[in-house]
Amino acid sequence: MTKENLGLPVGTTLDRFIKRKQDDFPYATGELSQLLRDIALAGKIINREITRCGLINLAGAFGATNVQGEEQQKLDVVANIRFIRALRNGGEVCAIISEEDEGIIDLENPNGKYVVAMDPLDGSSNIDVNVSIGTIFSIYRRKSAPGGPITDEDVLQKGSEQVAAGYLLYGTSSILVYTTGYGVNGFTYEPSLGEFFLSHQSLKSPEDGKIYSVNEGSYNTFEPAVKEYIEYCKSREFSGRYIGSLVADFHRNLMKGGIYFYPASAKAPNGKLRLVYECNALAFIAEQAGGAATDGHQRILDITPTKLHQRTPLFIGSKKMVEQAGHFFKQATEHHQPAAAVTSL
Repeated sequence: MTKENLGLPVGTTLDRFIKRKQDDFPYATGELSQLLRDIALAGKIINREITRCGLINLAGAFGATNVQGEEQQKLDVVANIRFIRALRNGGEVCAIISEEDEGIIDLENPNGKYVVAMDPLDGSSNIDVNVSIGTIFSIYRRKSAPGGPITDEDVLQKGSEQVAAGYLLYGTSSILVYTTGYGVNGFTYEPSLGEFFLSHQSLKSPEDGKIYSVNEGSYNTFEPAVKEYIEYCKSREFSGRYIGSLVADFHRNLMKGGIYFYPASAKAPNGKLRLVYECNALAFIAEQAGGAATDGHQRILDITPTKLHQRTPLFIGSKKMVEQAGHFFKQATEHHQPAAAVTSL
């Protein structure tokens, strides 16, 4: 064994990688880099809470519902608090949009140049059974003048206006994946060192795939175009893989090739997933990795939101699979089938 083998490098840390990439953003003078570090710090704290939640009574329901009418888990509340605190203390953010809060969270920071939209803990209903969960975030530049009140123009921006987006996946290993519009990179957390290390450089999604991810329990309430696409997948013996954690399903398909979709249904006629802090972020990542994301008819990143918690159908993943799904919607339109032909059970 040589001296070199005894001291092999451990890799590139997230902090070092971000610093190297600062030149991509001459207008940011370091603020965006610091903001990404703040998000990574909060992710480390959430990772710690998740790994020990069964030992410190953090598993289970909190006893309240969020603005979506969904039962909050204790870790939903913890994650929301941790991320808000990290972003407030970092000093780069003026406002936050969170799945867990009804209105805009004004951080009363007149110098903050950024708005963050986030789902602090995606898939939290899976916490009690040790299934992978995650965090999703979008970063936008503030449009209104600093020092004034936060405006709708600041928080209701199209996904195409994101300056960065990413997610953290807490699983067998925890990974942070993000883009600033210059490709997608992934960093795996090394808990003994407390650092994220570059592990997936310049991620590219396979152009095509053989995995489809959808909750087929709602099949009877889907519109005809969705049913036809599901039957198309089955006829080609694609693998059905559905975890029920959006980040986990998206990450698997990003790595292996596939499509995730949550269409409109009788129970959720406008879709269930939130445009501003779930779909936009993942759509930005998907496109930067060579994939695609639509609502079945139009590009997700082109949709102008009108509400903080606006919902939308989502078809996202490998480019050819998303295009094929859209083909069924186009056929339905050409044959004048009603777009919302869903059936109540």
